[in-house]
Amino acid sequence: FSLPAKLINGGVAGLVGVTCVFPIDLAKTRLQNQQGPRLYTGILDCLVKTVRSEGYFGMYRGAAVNLTLVTPEKAIKLAANDLFRQQLSKDGKGLTLFKEMLAGCGAGTCQVIVTTPMEMLKIQLQDAGRLTSQKPVSAAGTAPSPHISQVSGNTPTSLHQRPSATRITRELLQTRGIAGLYKGMGATLIRDVPFSVIYFPLFANLNDLGRNRPEEKAPFMHSFMAGCLAGSVAAVAVTPLDVIKTRLQTLRKGVGEDSYSGILDCTRRIWSREGPSAFLKGAACRALVIAPLFGIAQGVYYLGVGEHILEILS
Repeated sequence: FSLPAKLINGGVAGLVGVTCVFPIDLAKTRLQNQQGPRLYTGILDCLVKTVRSEGYFGMYRGAAVNLTLVTPEKAIKLAANDLFRQQLSKDGKGLTLFKEMLAGCGAGTCQVIVTTPMEMLKIQLQDAGRLTSQKPVSAAGTAPSPHISQVSGNTPTSLHQRPSATRITRELLQTRGIAGLYKGMGATLIRDVPFSVIYFPLFANLNDLGRNRPEEKAPFMHSFMAGCLAGSVAAVAVTPLDVIKTRLQTLRKGVGEDSYSGILDCTRRIWSREGPSAFLKGAACRALVIAPLFGIAQGVYYLGVGEHILEILS
């Protein structure tokens, strides 16, 4: 087990995967944040309207943040799972399903330190275009209730301007300190841990089906398809938790949109105001994002790019 090689593999896998699926992830964020009048009717409608109003590169708002932080995020997630699996199998009894789930739980917990600020910044940048386009839609809306605001109370004033990752980071650090970048960490944790508990054991068992012998690697295409299937199942399963996390981490609210004080308050308000179906907003987008993202990530990861790089450098 070479930890540096695993970290390189995870980083490269994350970069390749995110580059391919980022526009769908942007559509997912905007669909999940919709409350009241619907600006977008679905994935395709969201992407078409985004290109019309913001240009082609509007679909990649927040991509720079994601590409910068996804390297350590995926590296930690994938390498930590391998490390925990190795430690849990040292007794010579092999990995039971419970041990595989425990390894996934450890990996999901470790990644949150990077995932939370990455998601926090990415969501503000991805949702900015929706808020701008929403103004004419919201103009005909009703007056907000006492619990509804256009911009949440403690939101930095510069977020009214065209947002950038640097500006948002600076203002959050000035007004809230490091805790500002970790807003929604609890919600991120309760999404990422169940995701990893479902994903990693499912992927490992599906991937094993492609091996002729235990010591062999599965073919690239088999690892890719195993990652796609396991990723889509895990993504849909935790979509309600992802909706809650996205709502909590969104600093700017459109006219007539709720602000939330915490996970329980967010859950209660979504249920009472929008109904149970609101917890599945963006489920199709999540499946379309996570399936190829983890398919590509696992395919690249199992190619052993890190091992080849370290061999060349040594």
